[in-house]
Amino acid sequence: MKNYVFDSFAIIAFYADEKGSDLVEQVLTECLTGKARGWMTVINWGEIFYATAKVKGLKVALDIMKNLESYPLIIVDADKKLTWEAAKLKAKYPIAYADCFALALAKQKEADLLTGDPEFRKVKENVKIIWLA
Repeated sequence: MKNYVFDSFAIIAFYADEKGSDLVEQVLTECLTGKARGWMTVINWGEIFYATAKVKGLKVALDIMKNLESYPLIIVDADKKLTWEAAKLKAKYPIAYADCFALALAKQKEADLLTGDPEFRKVKENVKIIWLA
């Protein structure tokens, strides 16, 4: 079974109907039909809420978070092991700390990372990245 890790960028693009949203929808459909598993860290999950709330307001952000629950994404807590891996990546690469969690989870699950965030170009040798754009 195929494993995907969703960066917050991918989910935000999906709900905003931005470039690449069709690809995110396709992967979410694979997860819904049992053809794939979708993973996301709780850090990136929280990022979806605050980023959306800042731009679209609290009500829209809450609606998105509620709708997101209808998808079978496995939300992974930031335990000591995952946090250690993210911290090592942050020490090595000039990318956002939250992005390091998505990258660490993708490595841990041997999953493809779904994103359009250009910061990940700095770490593309670490995991297979499925680019939205």
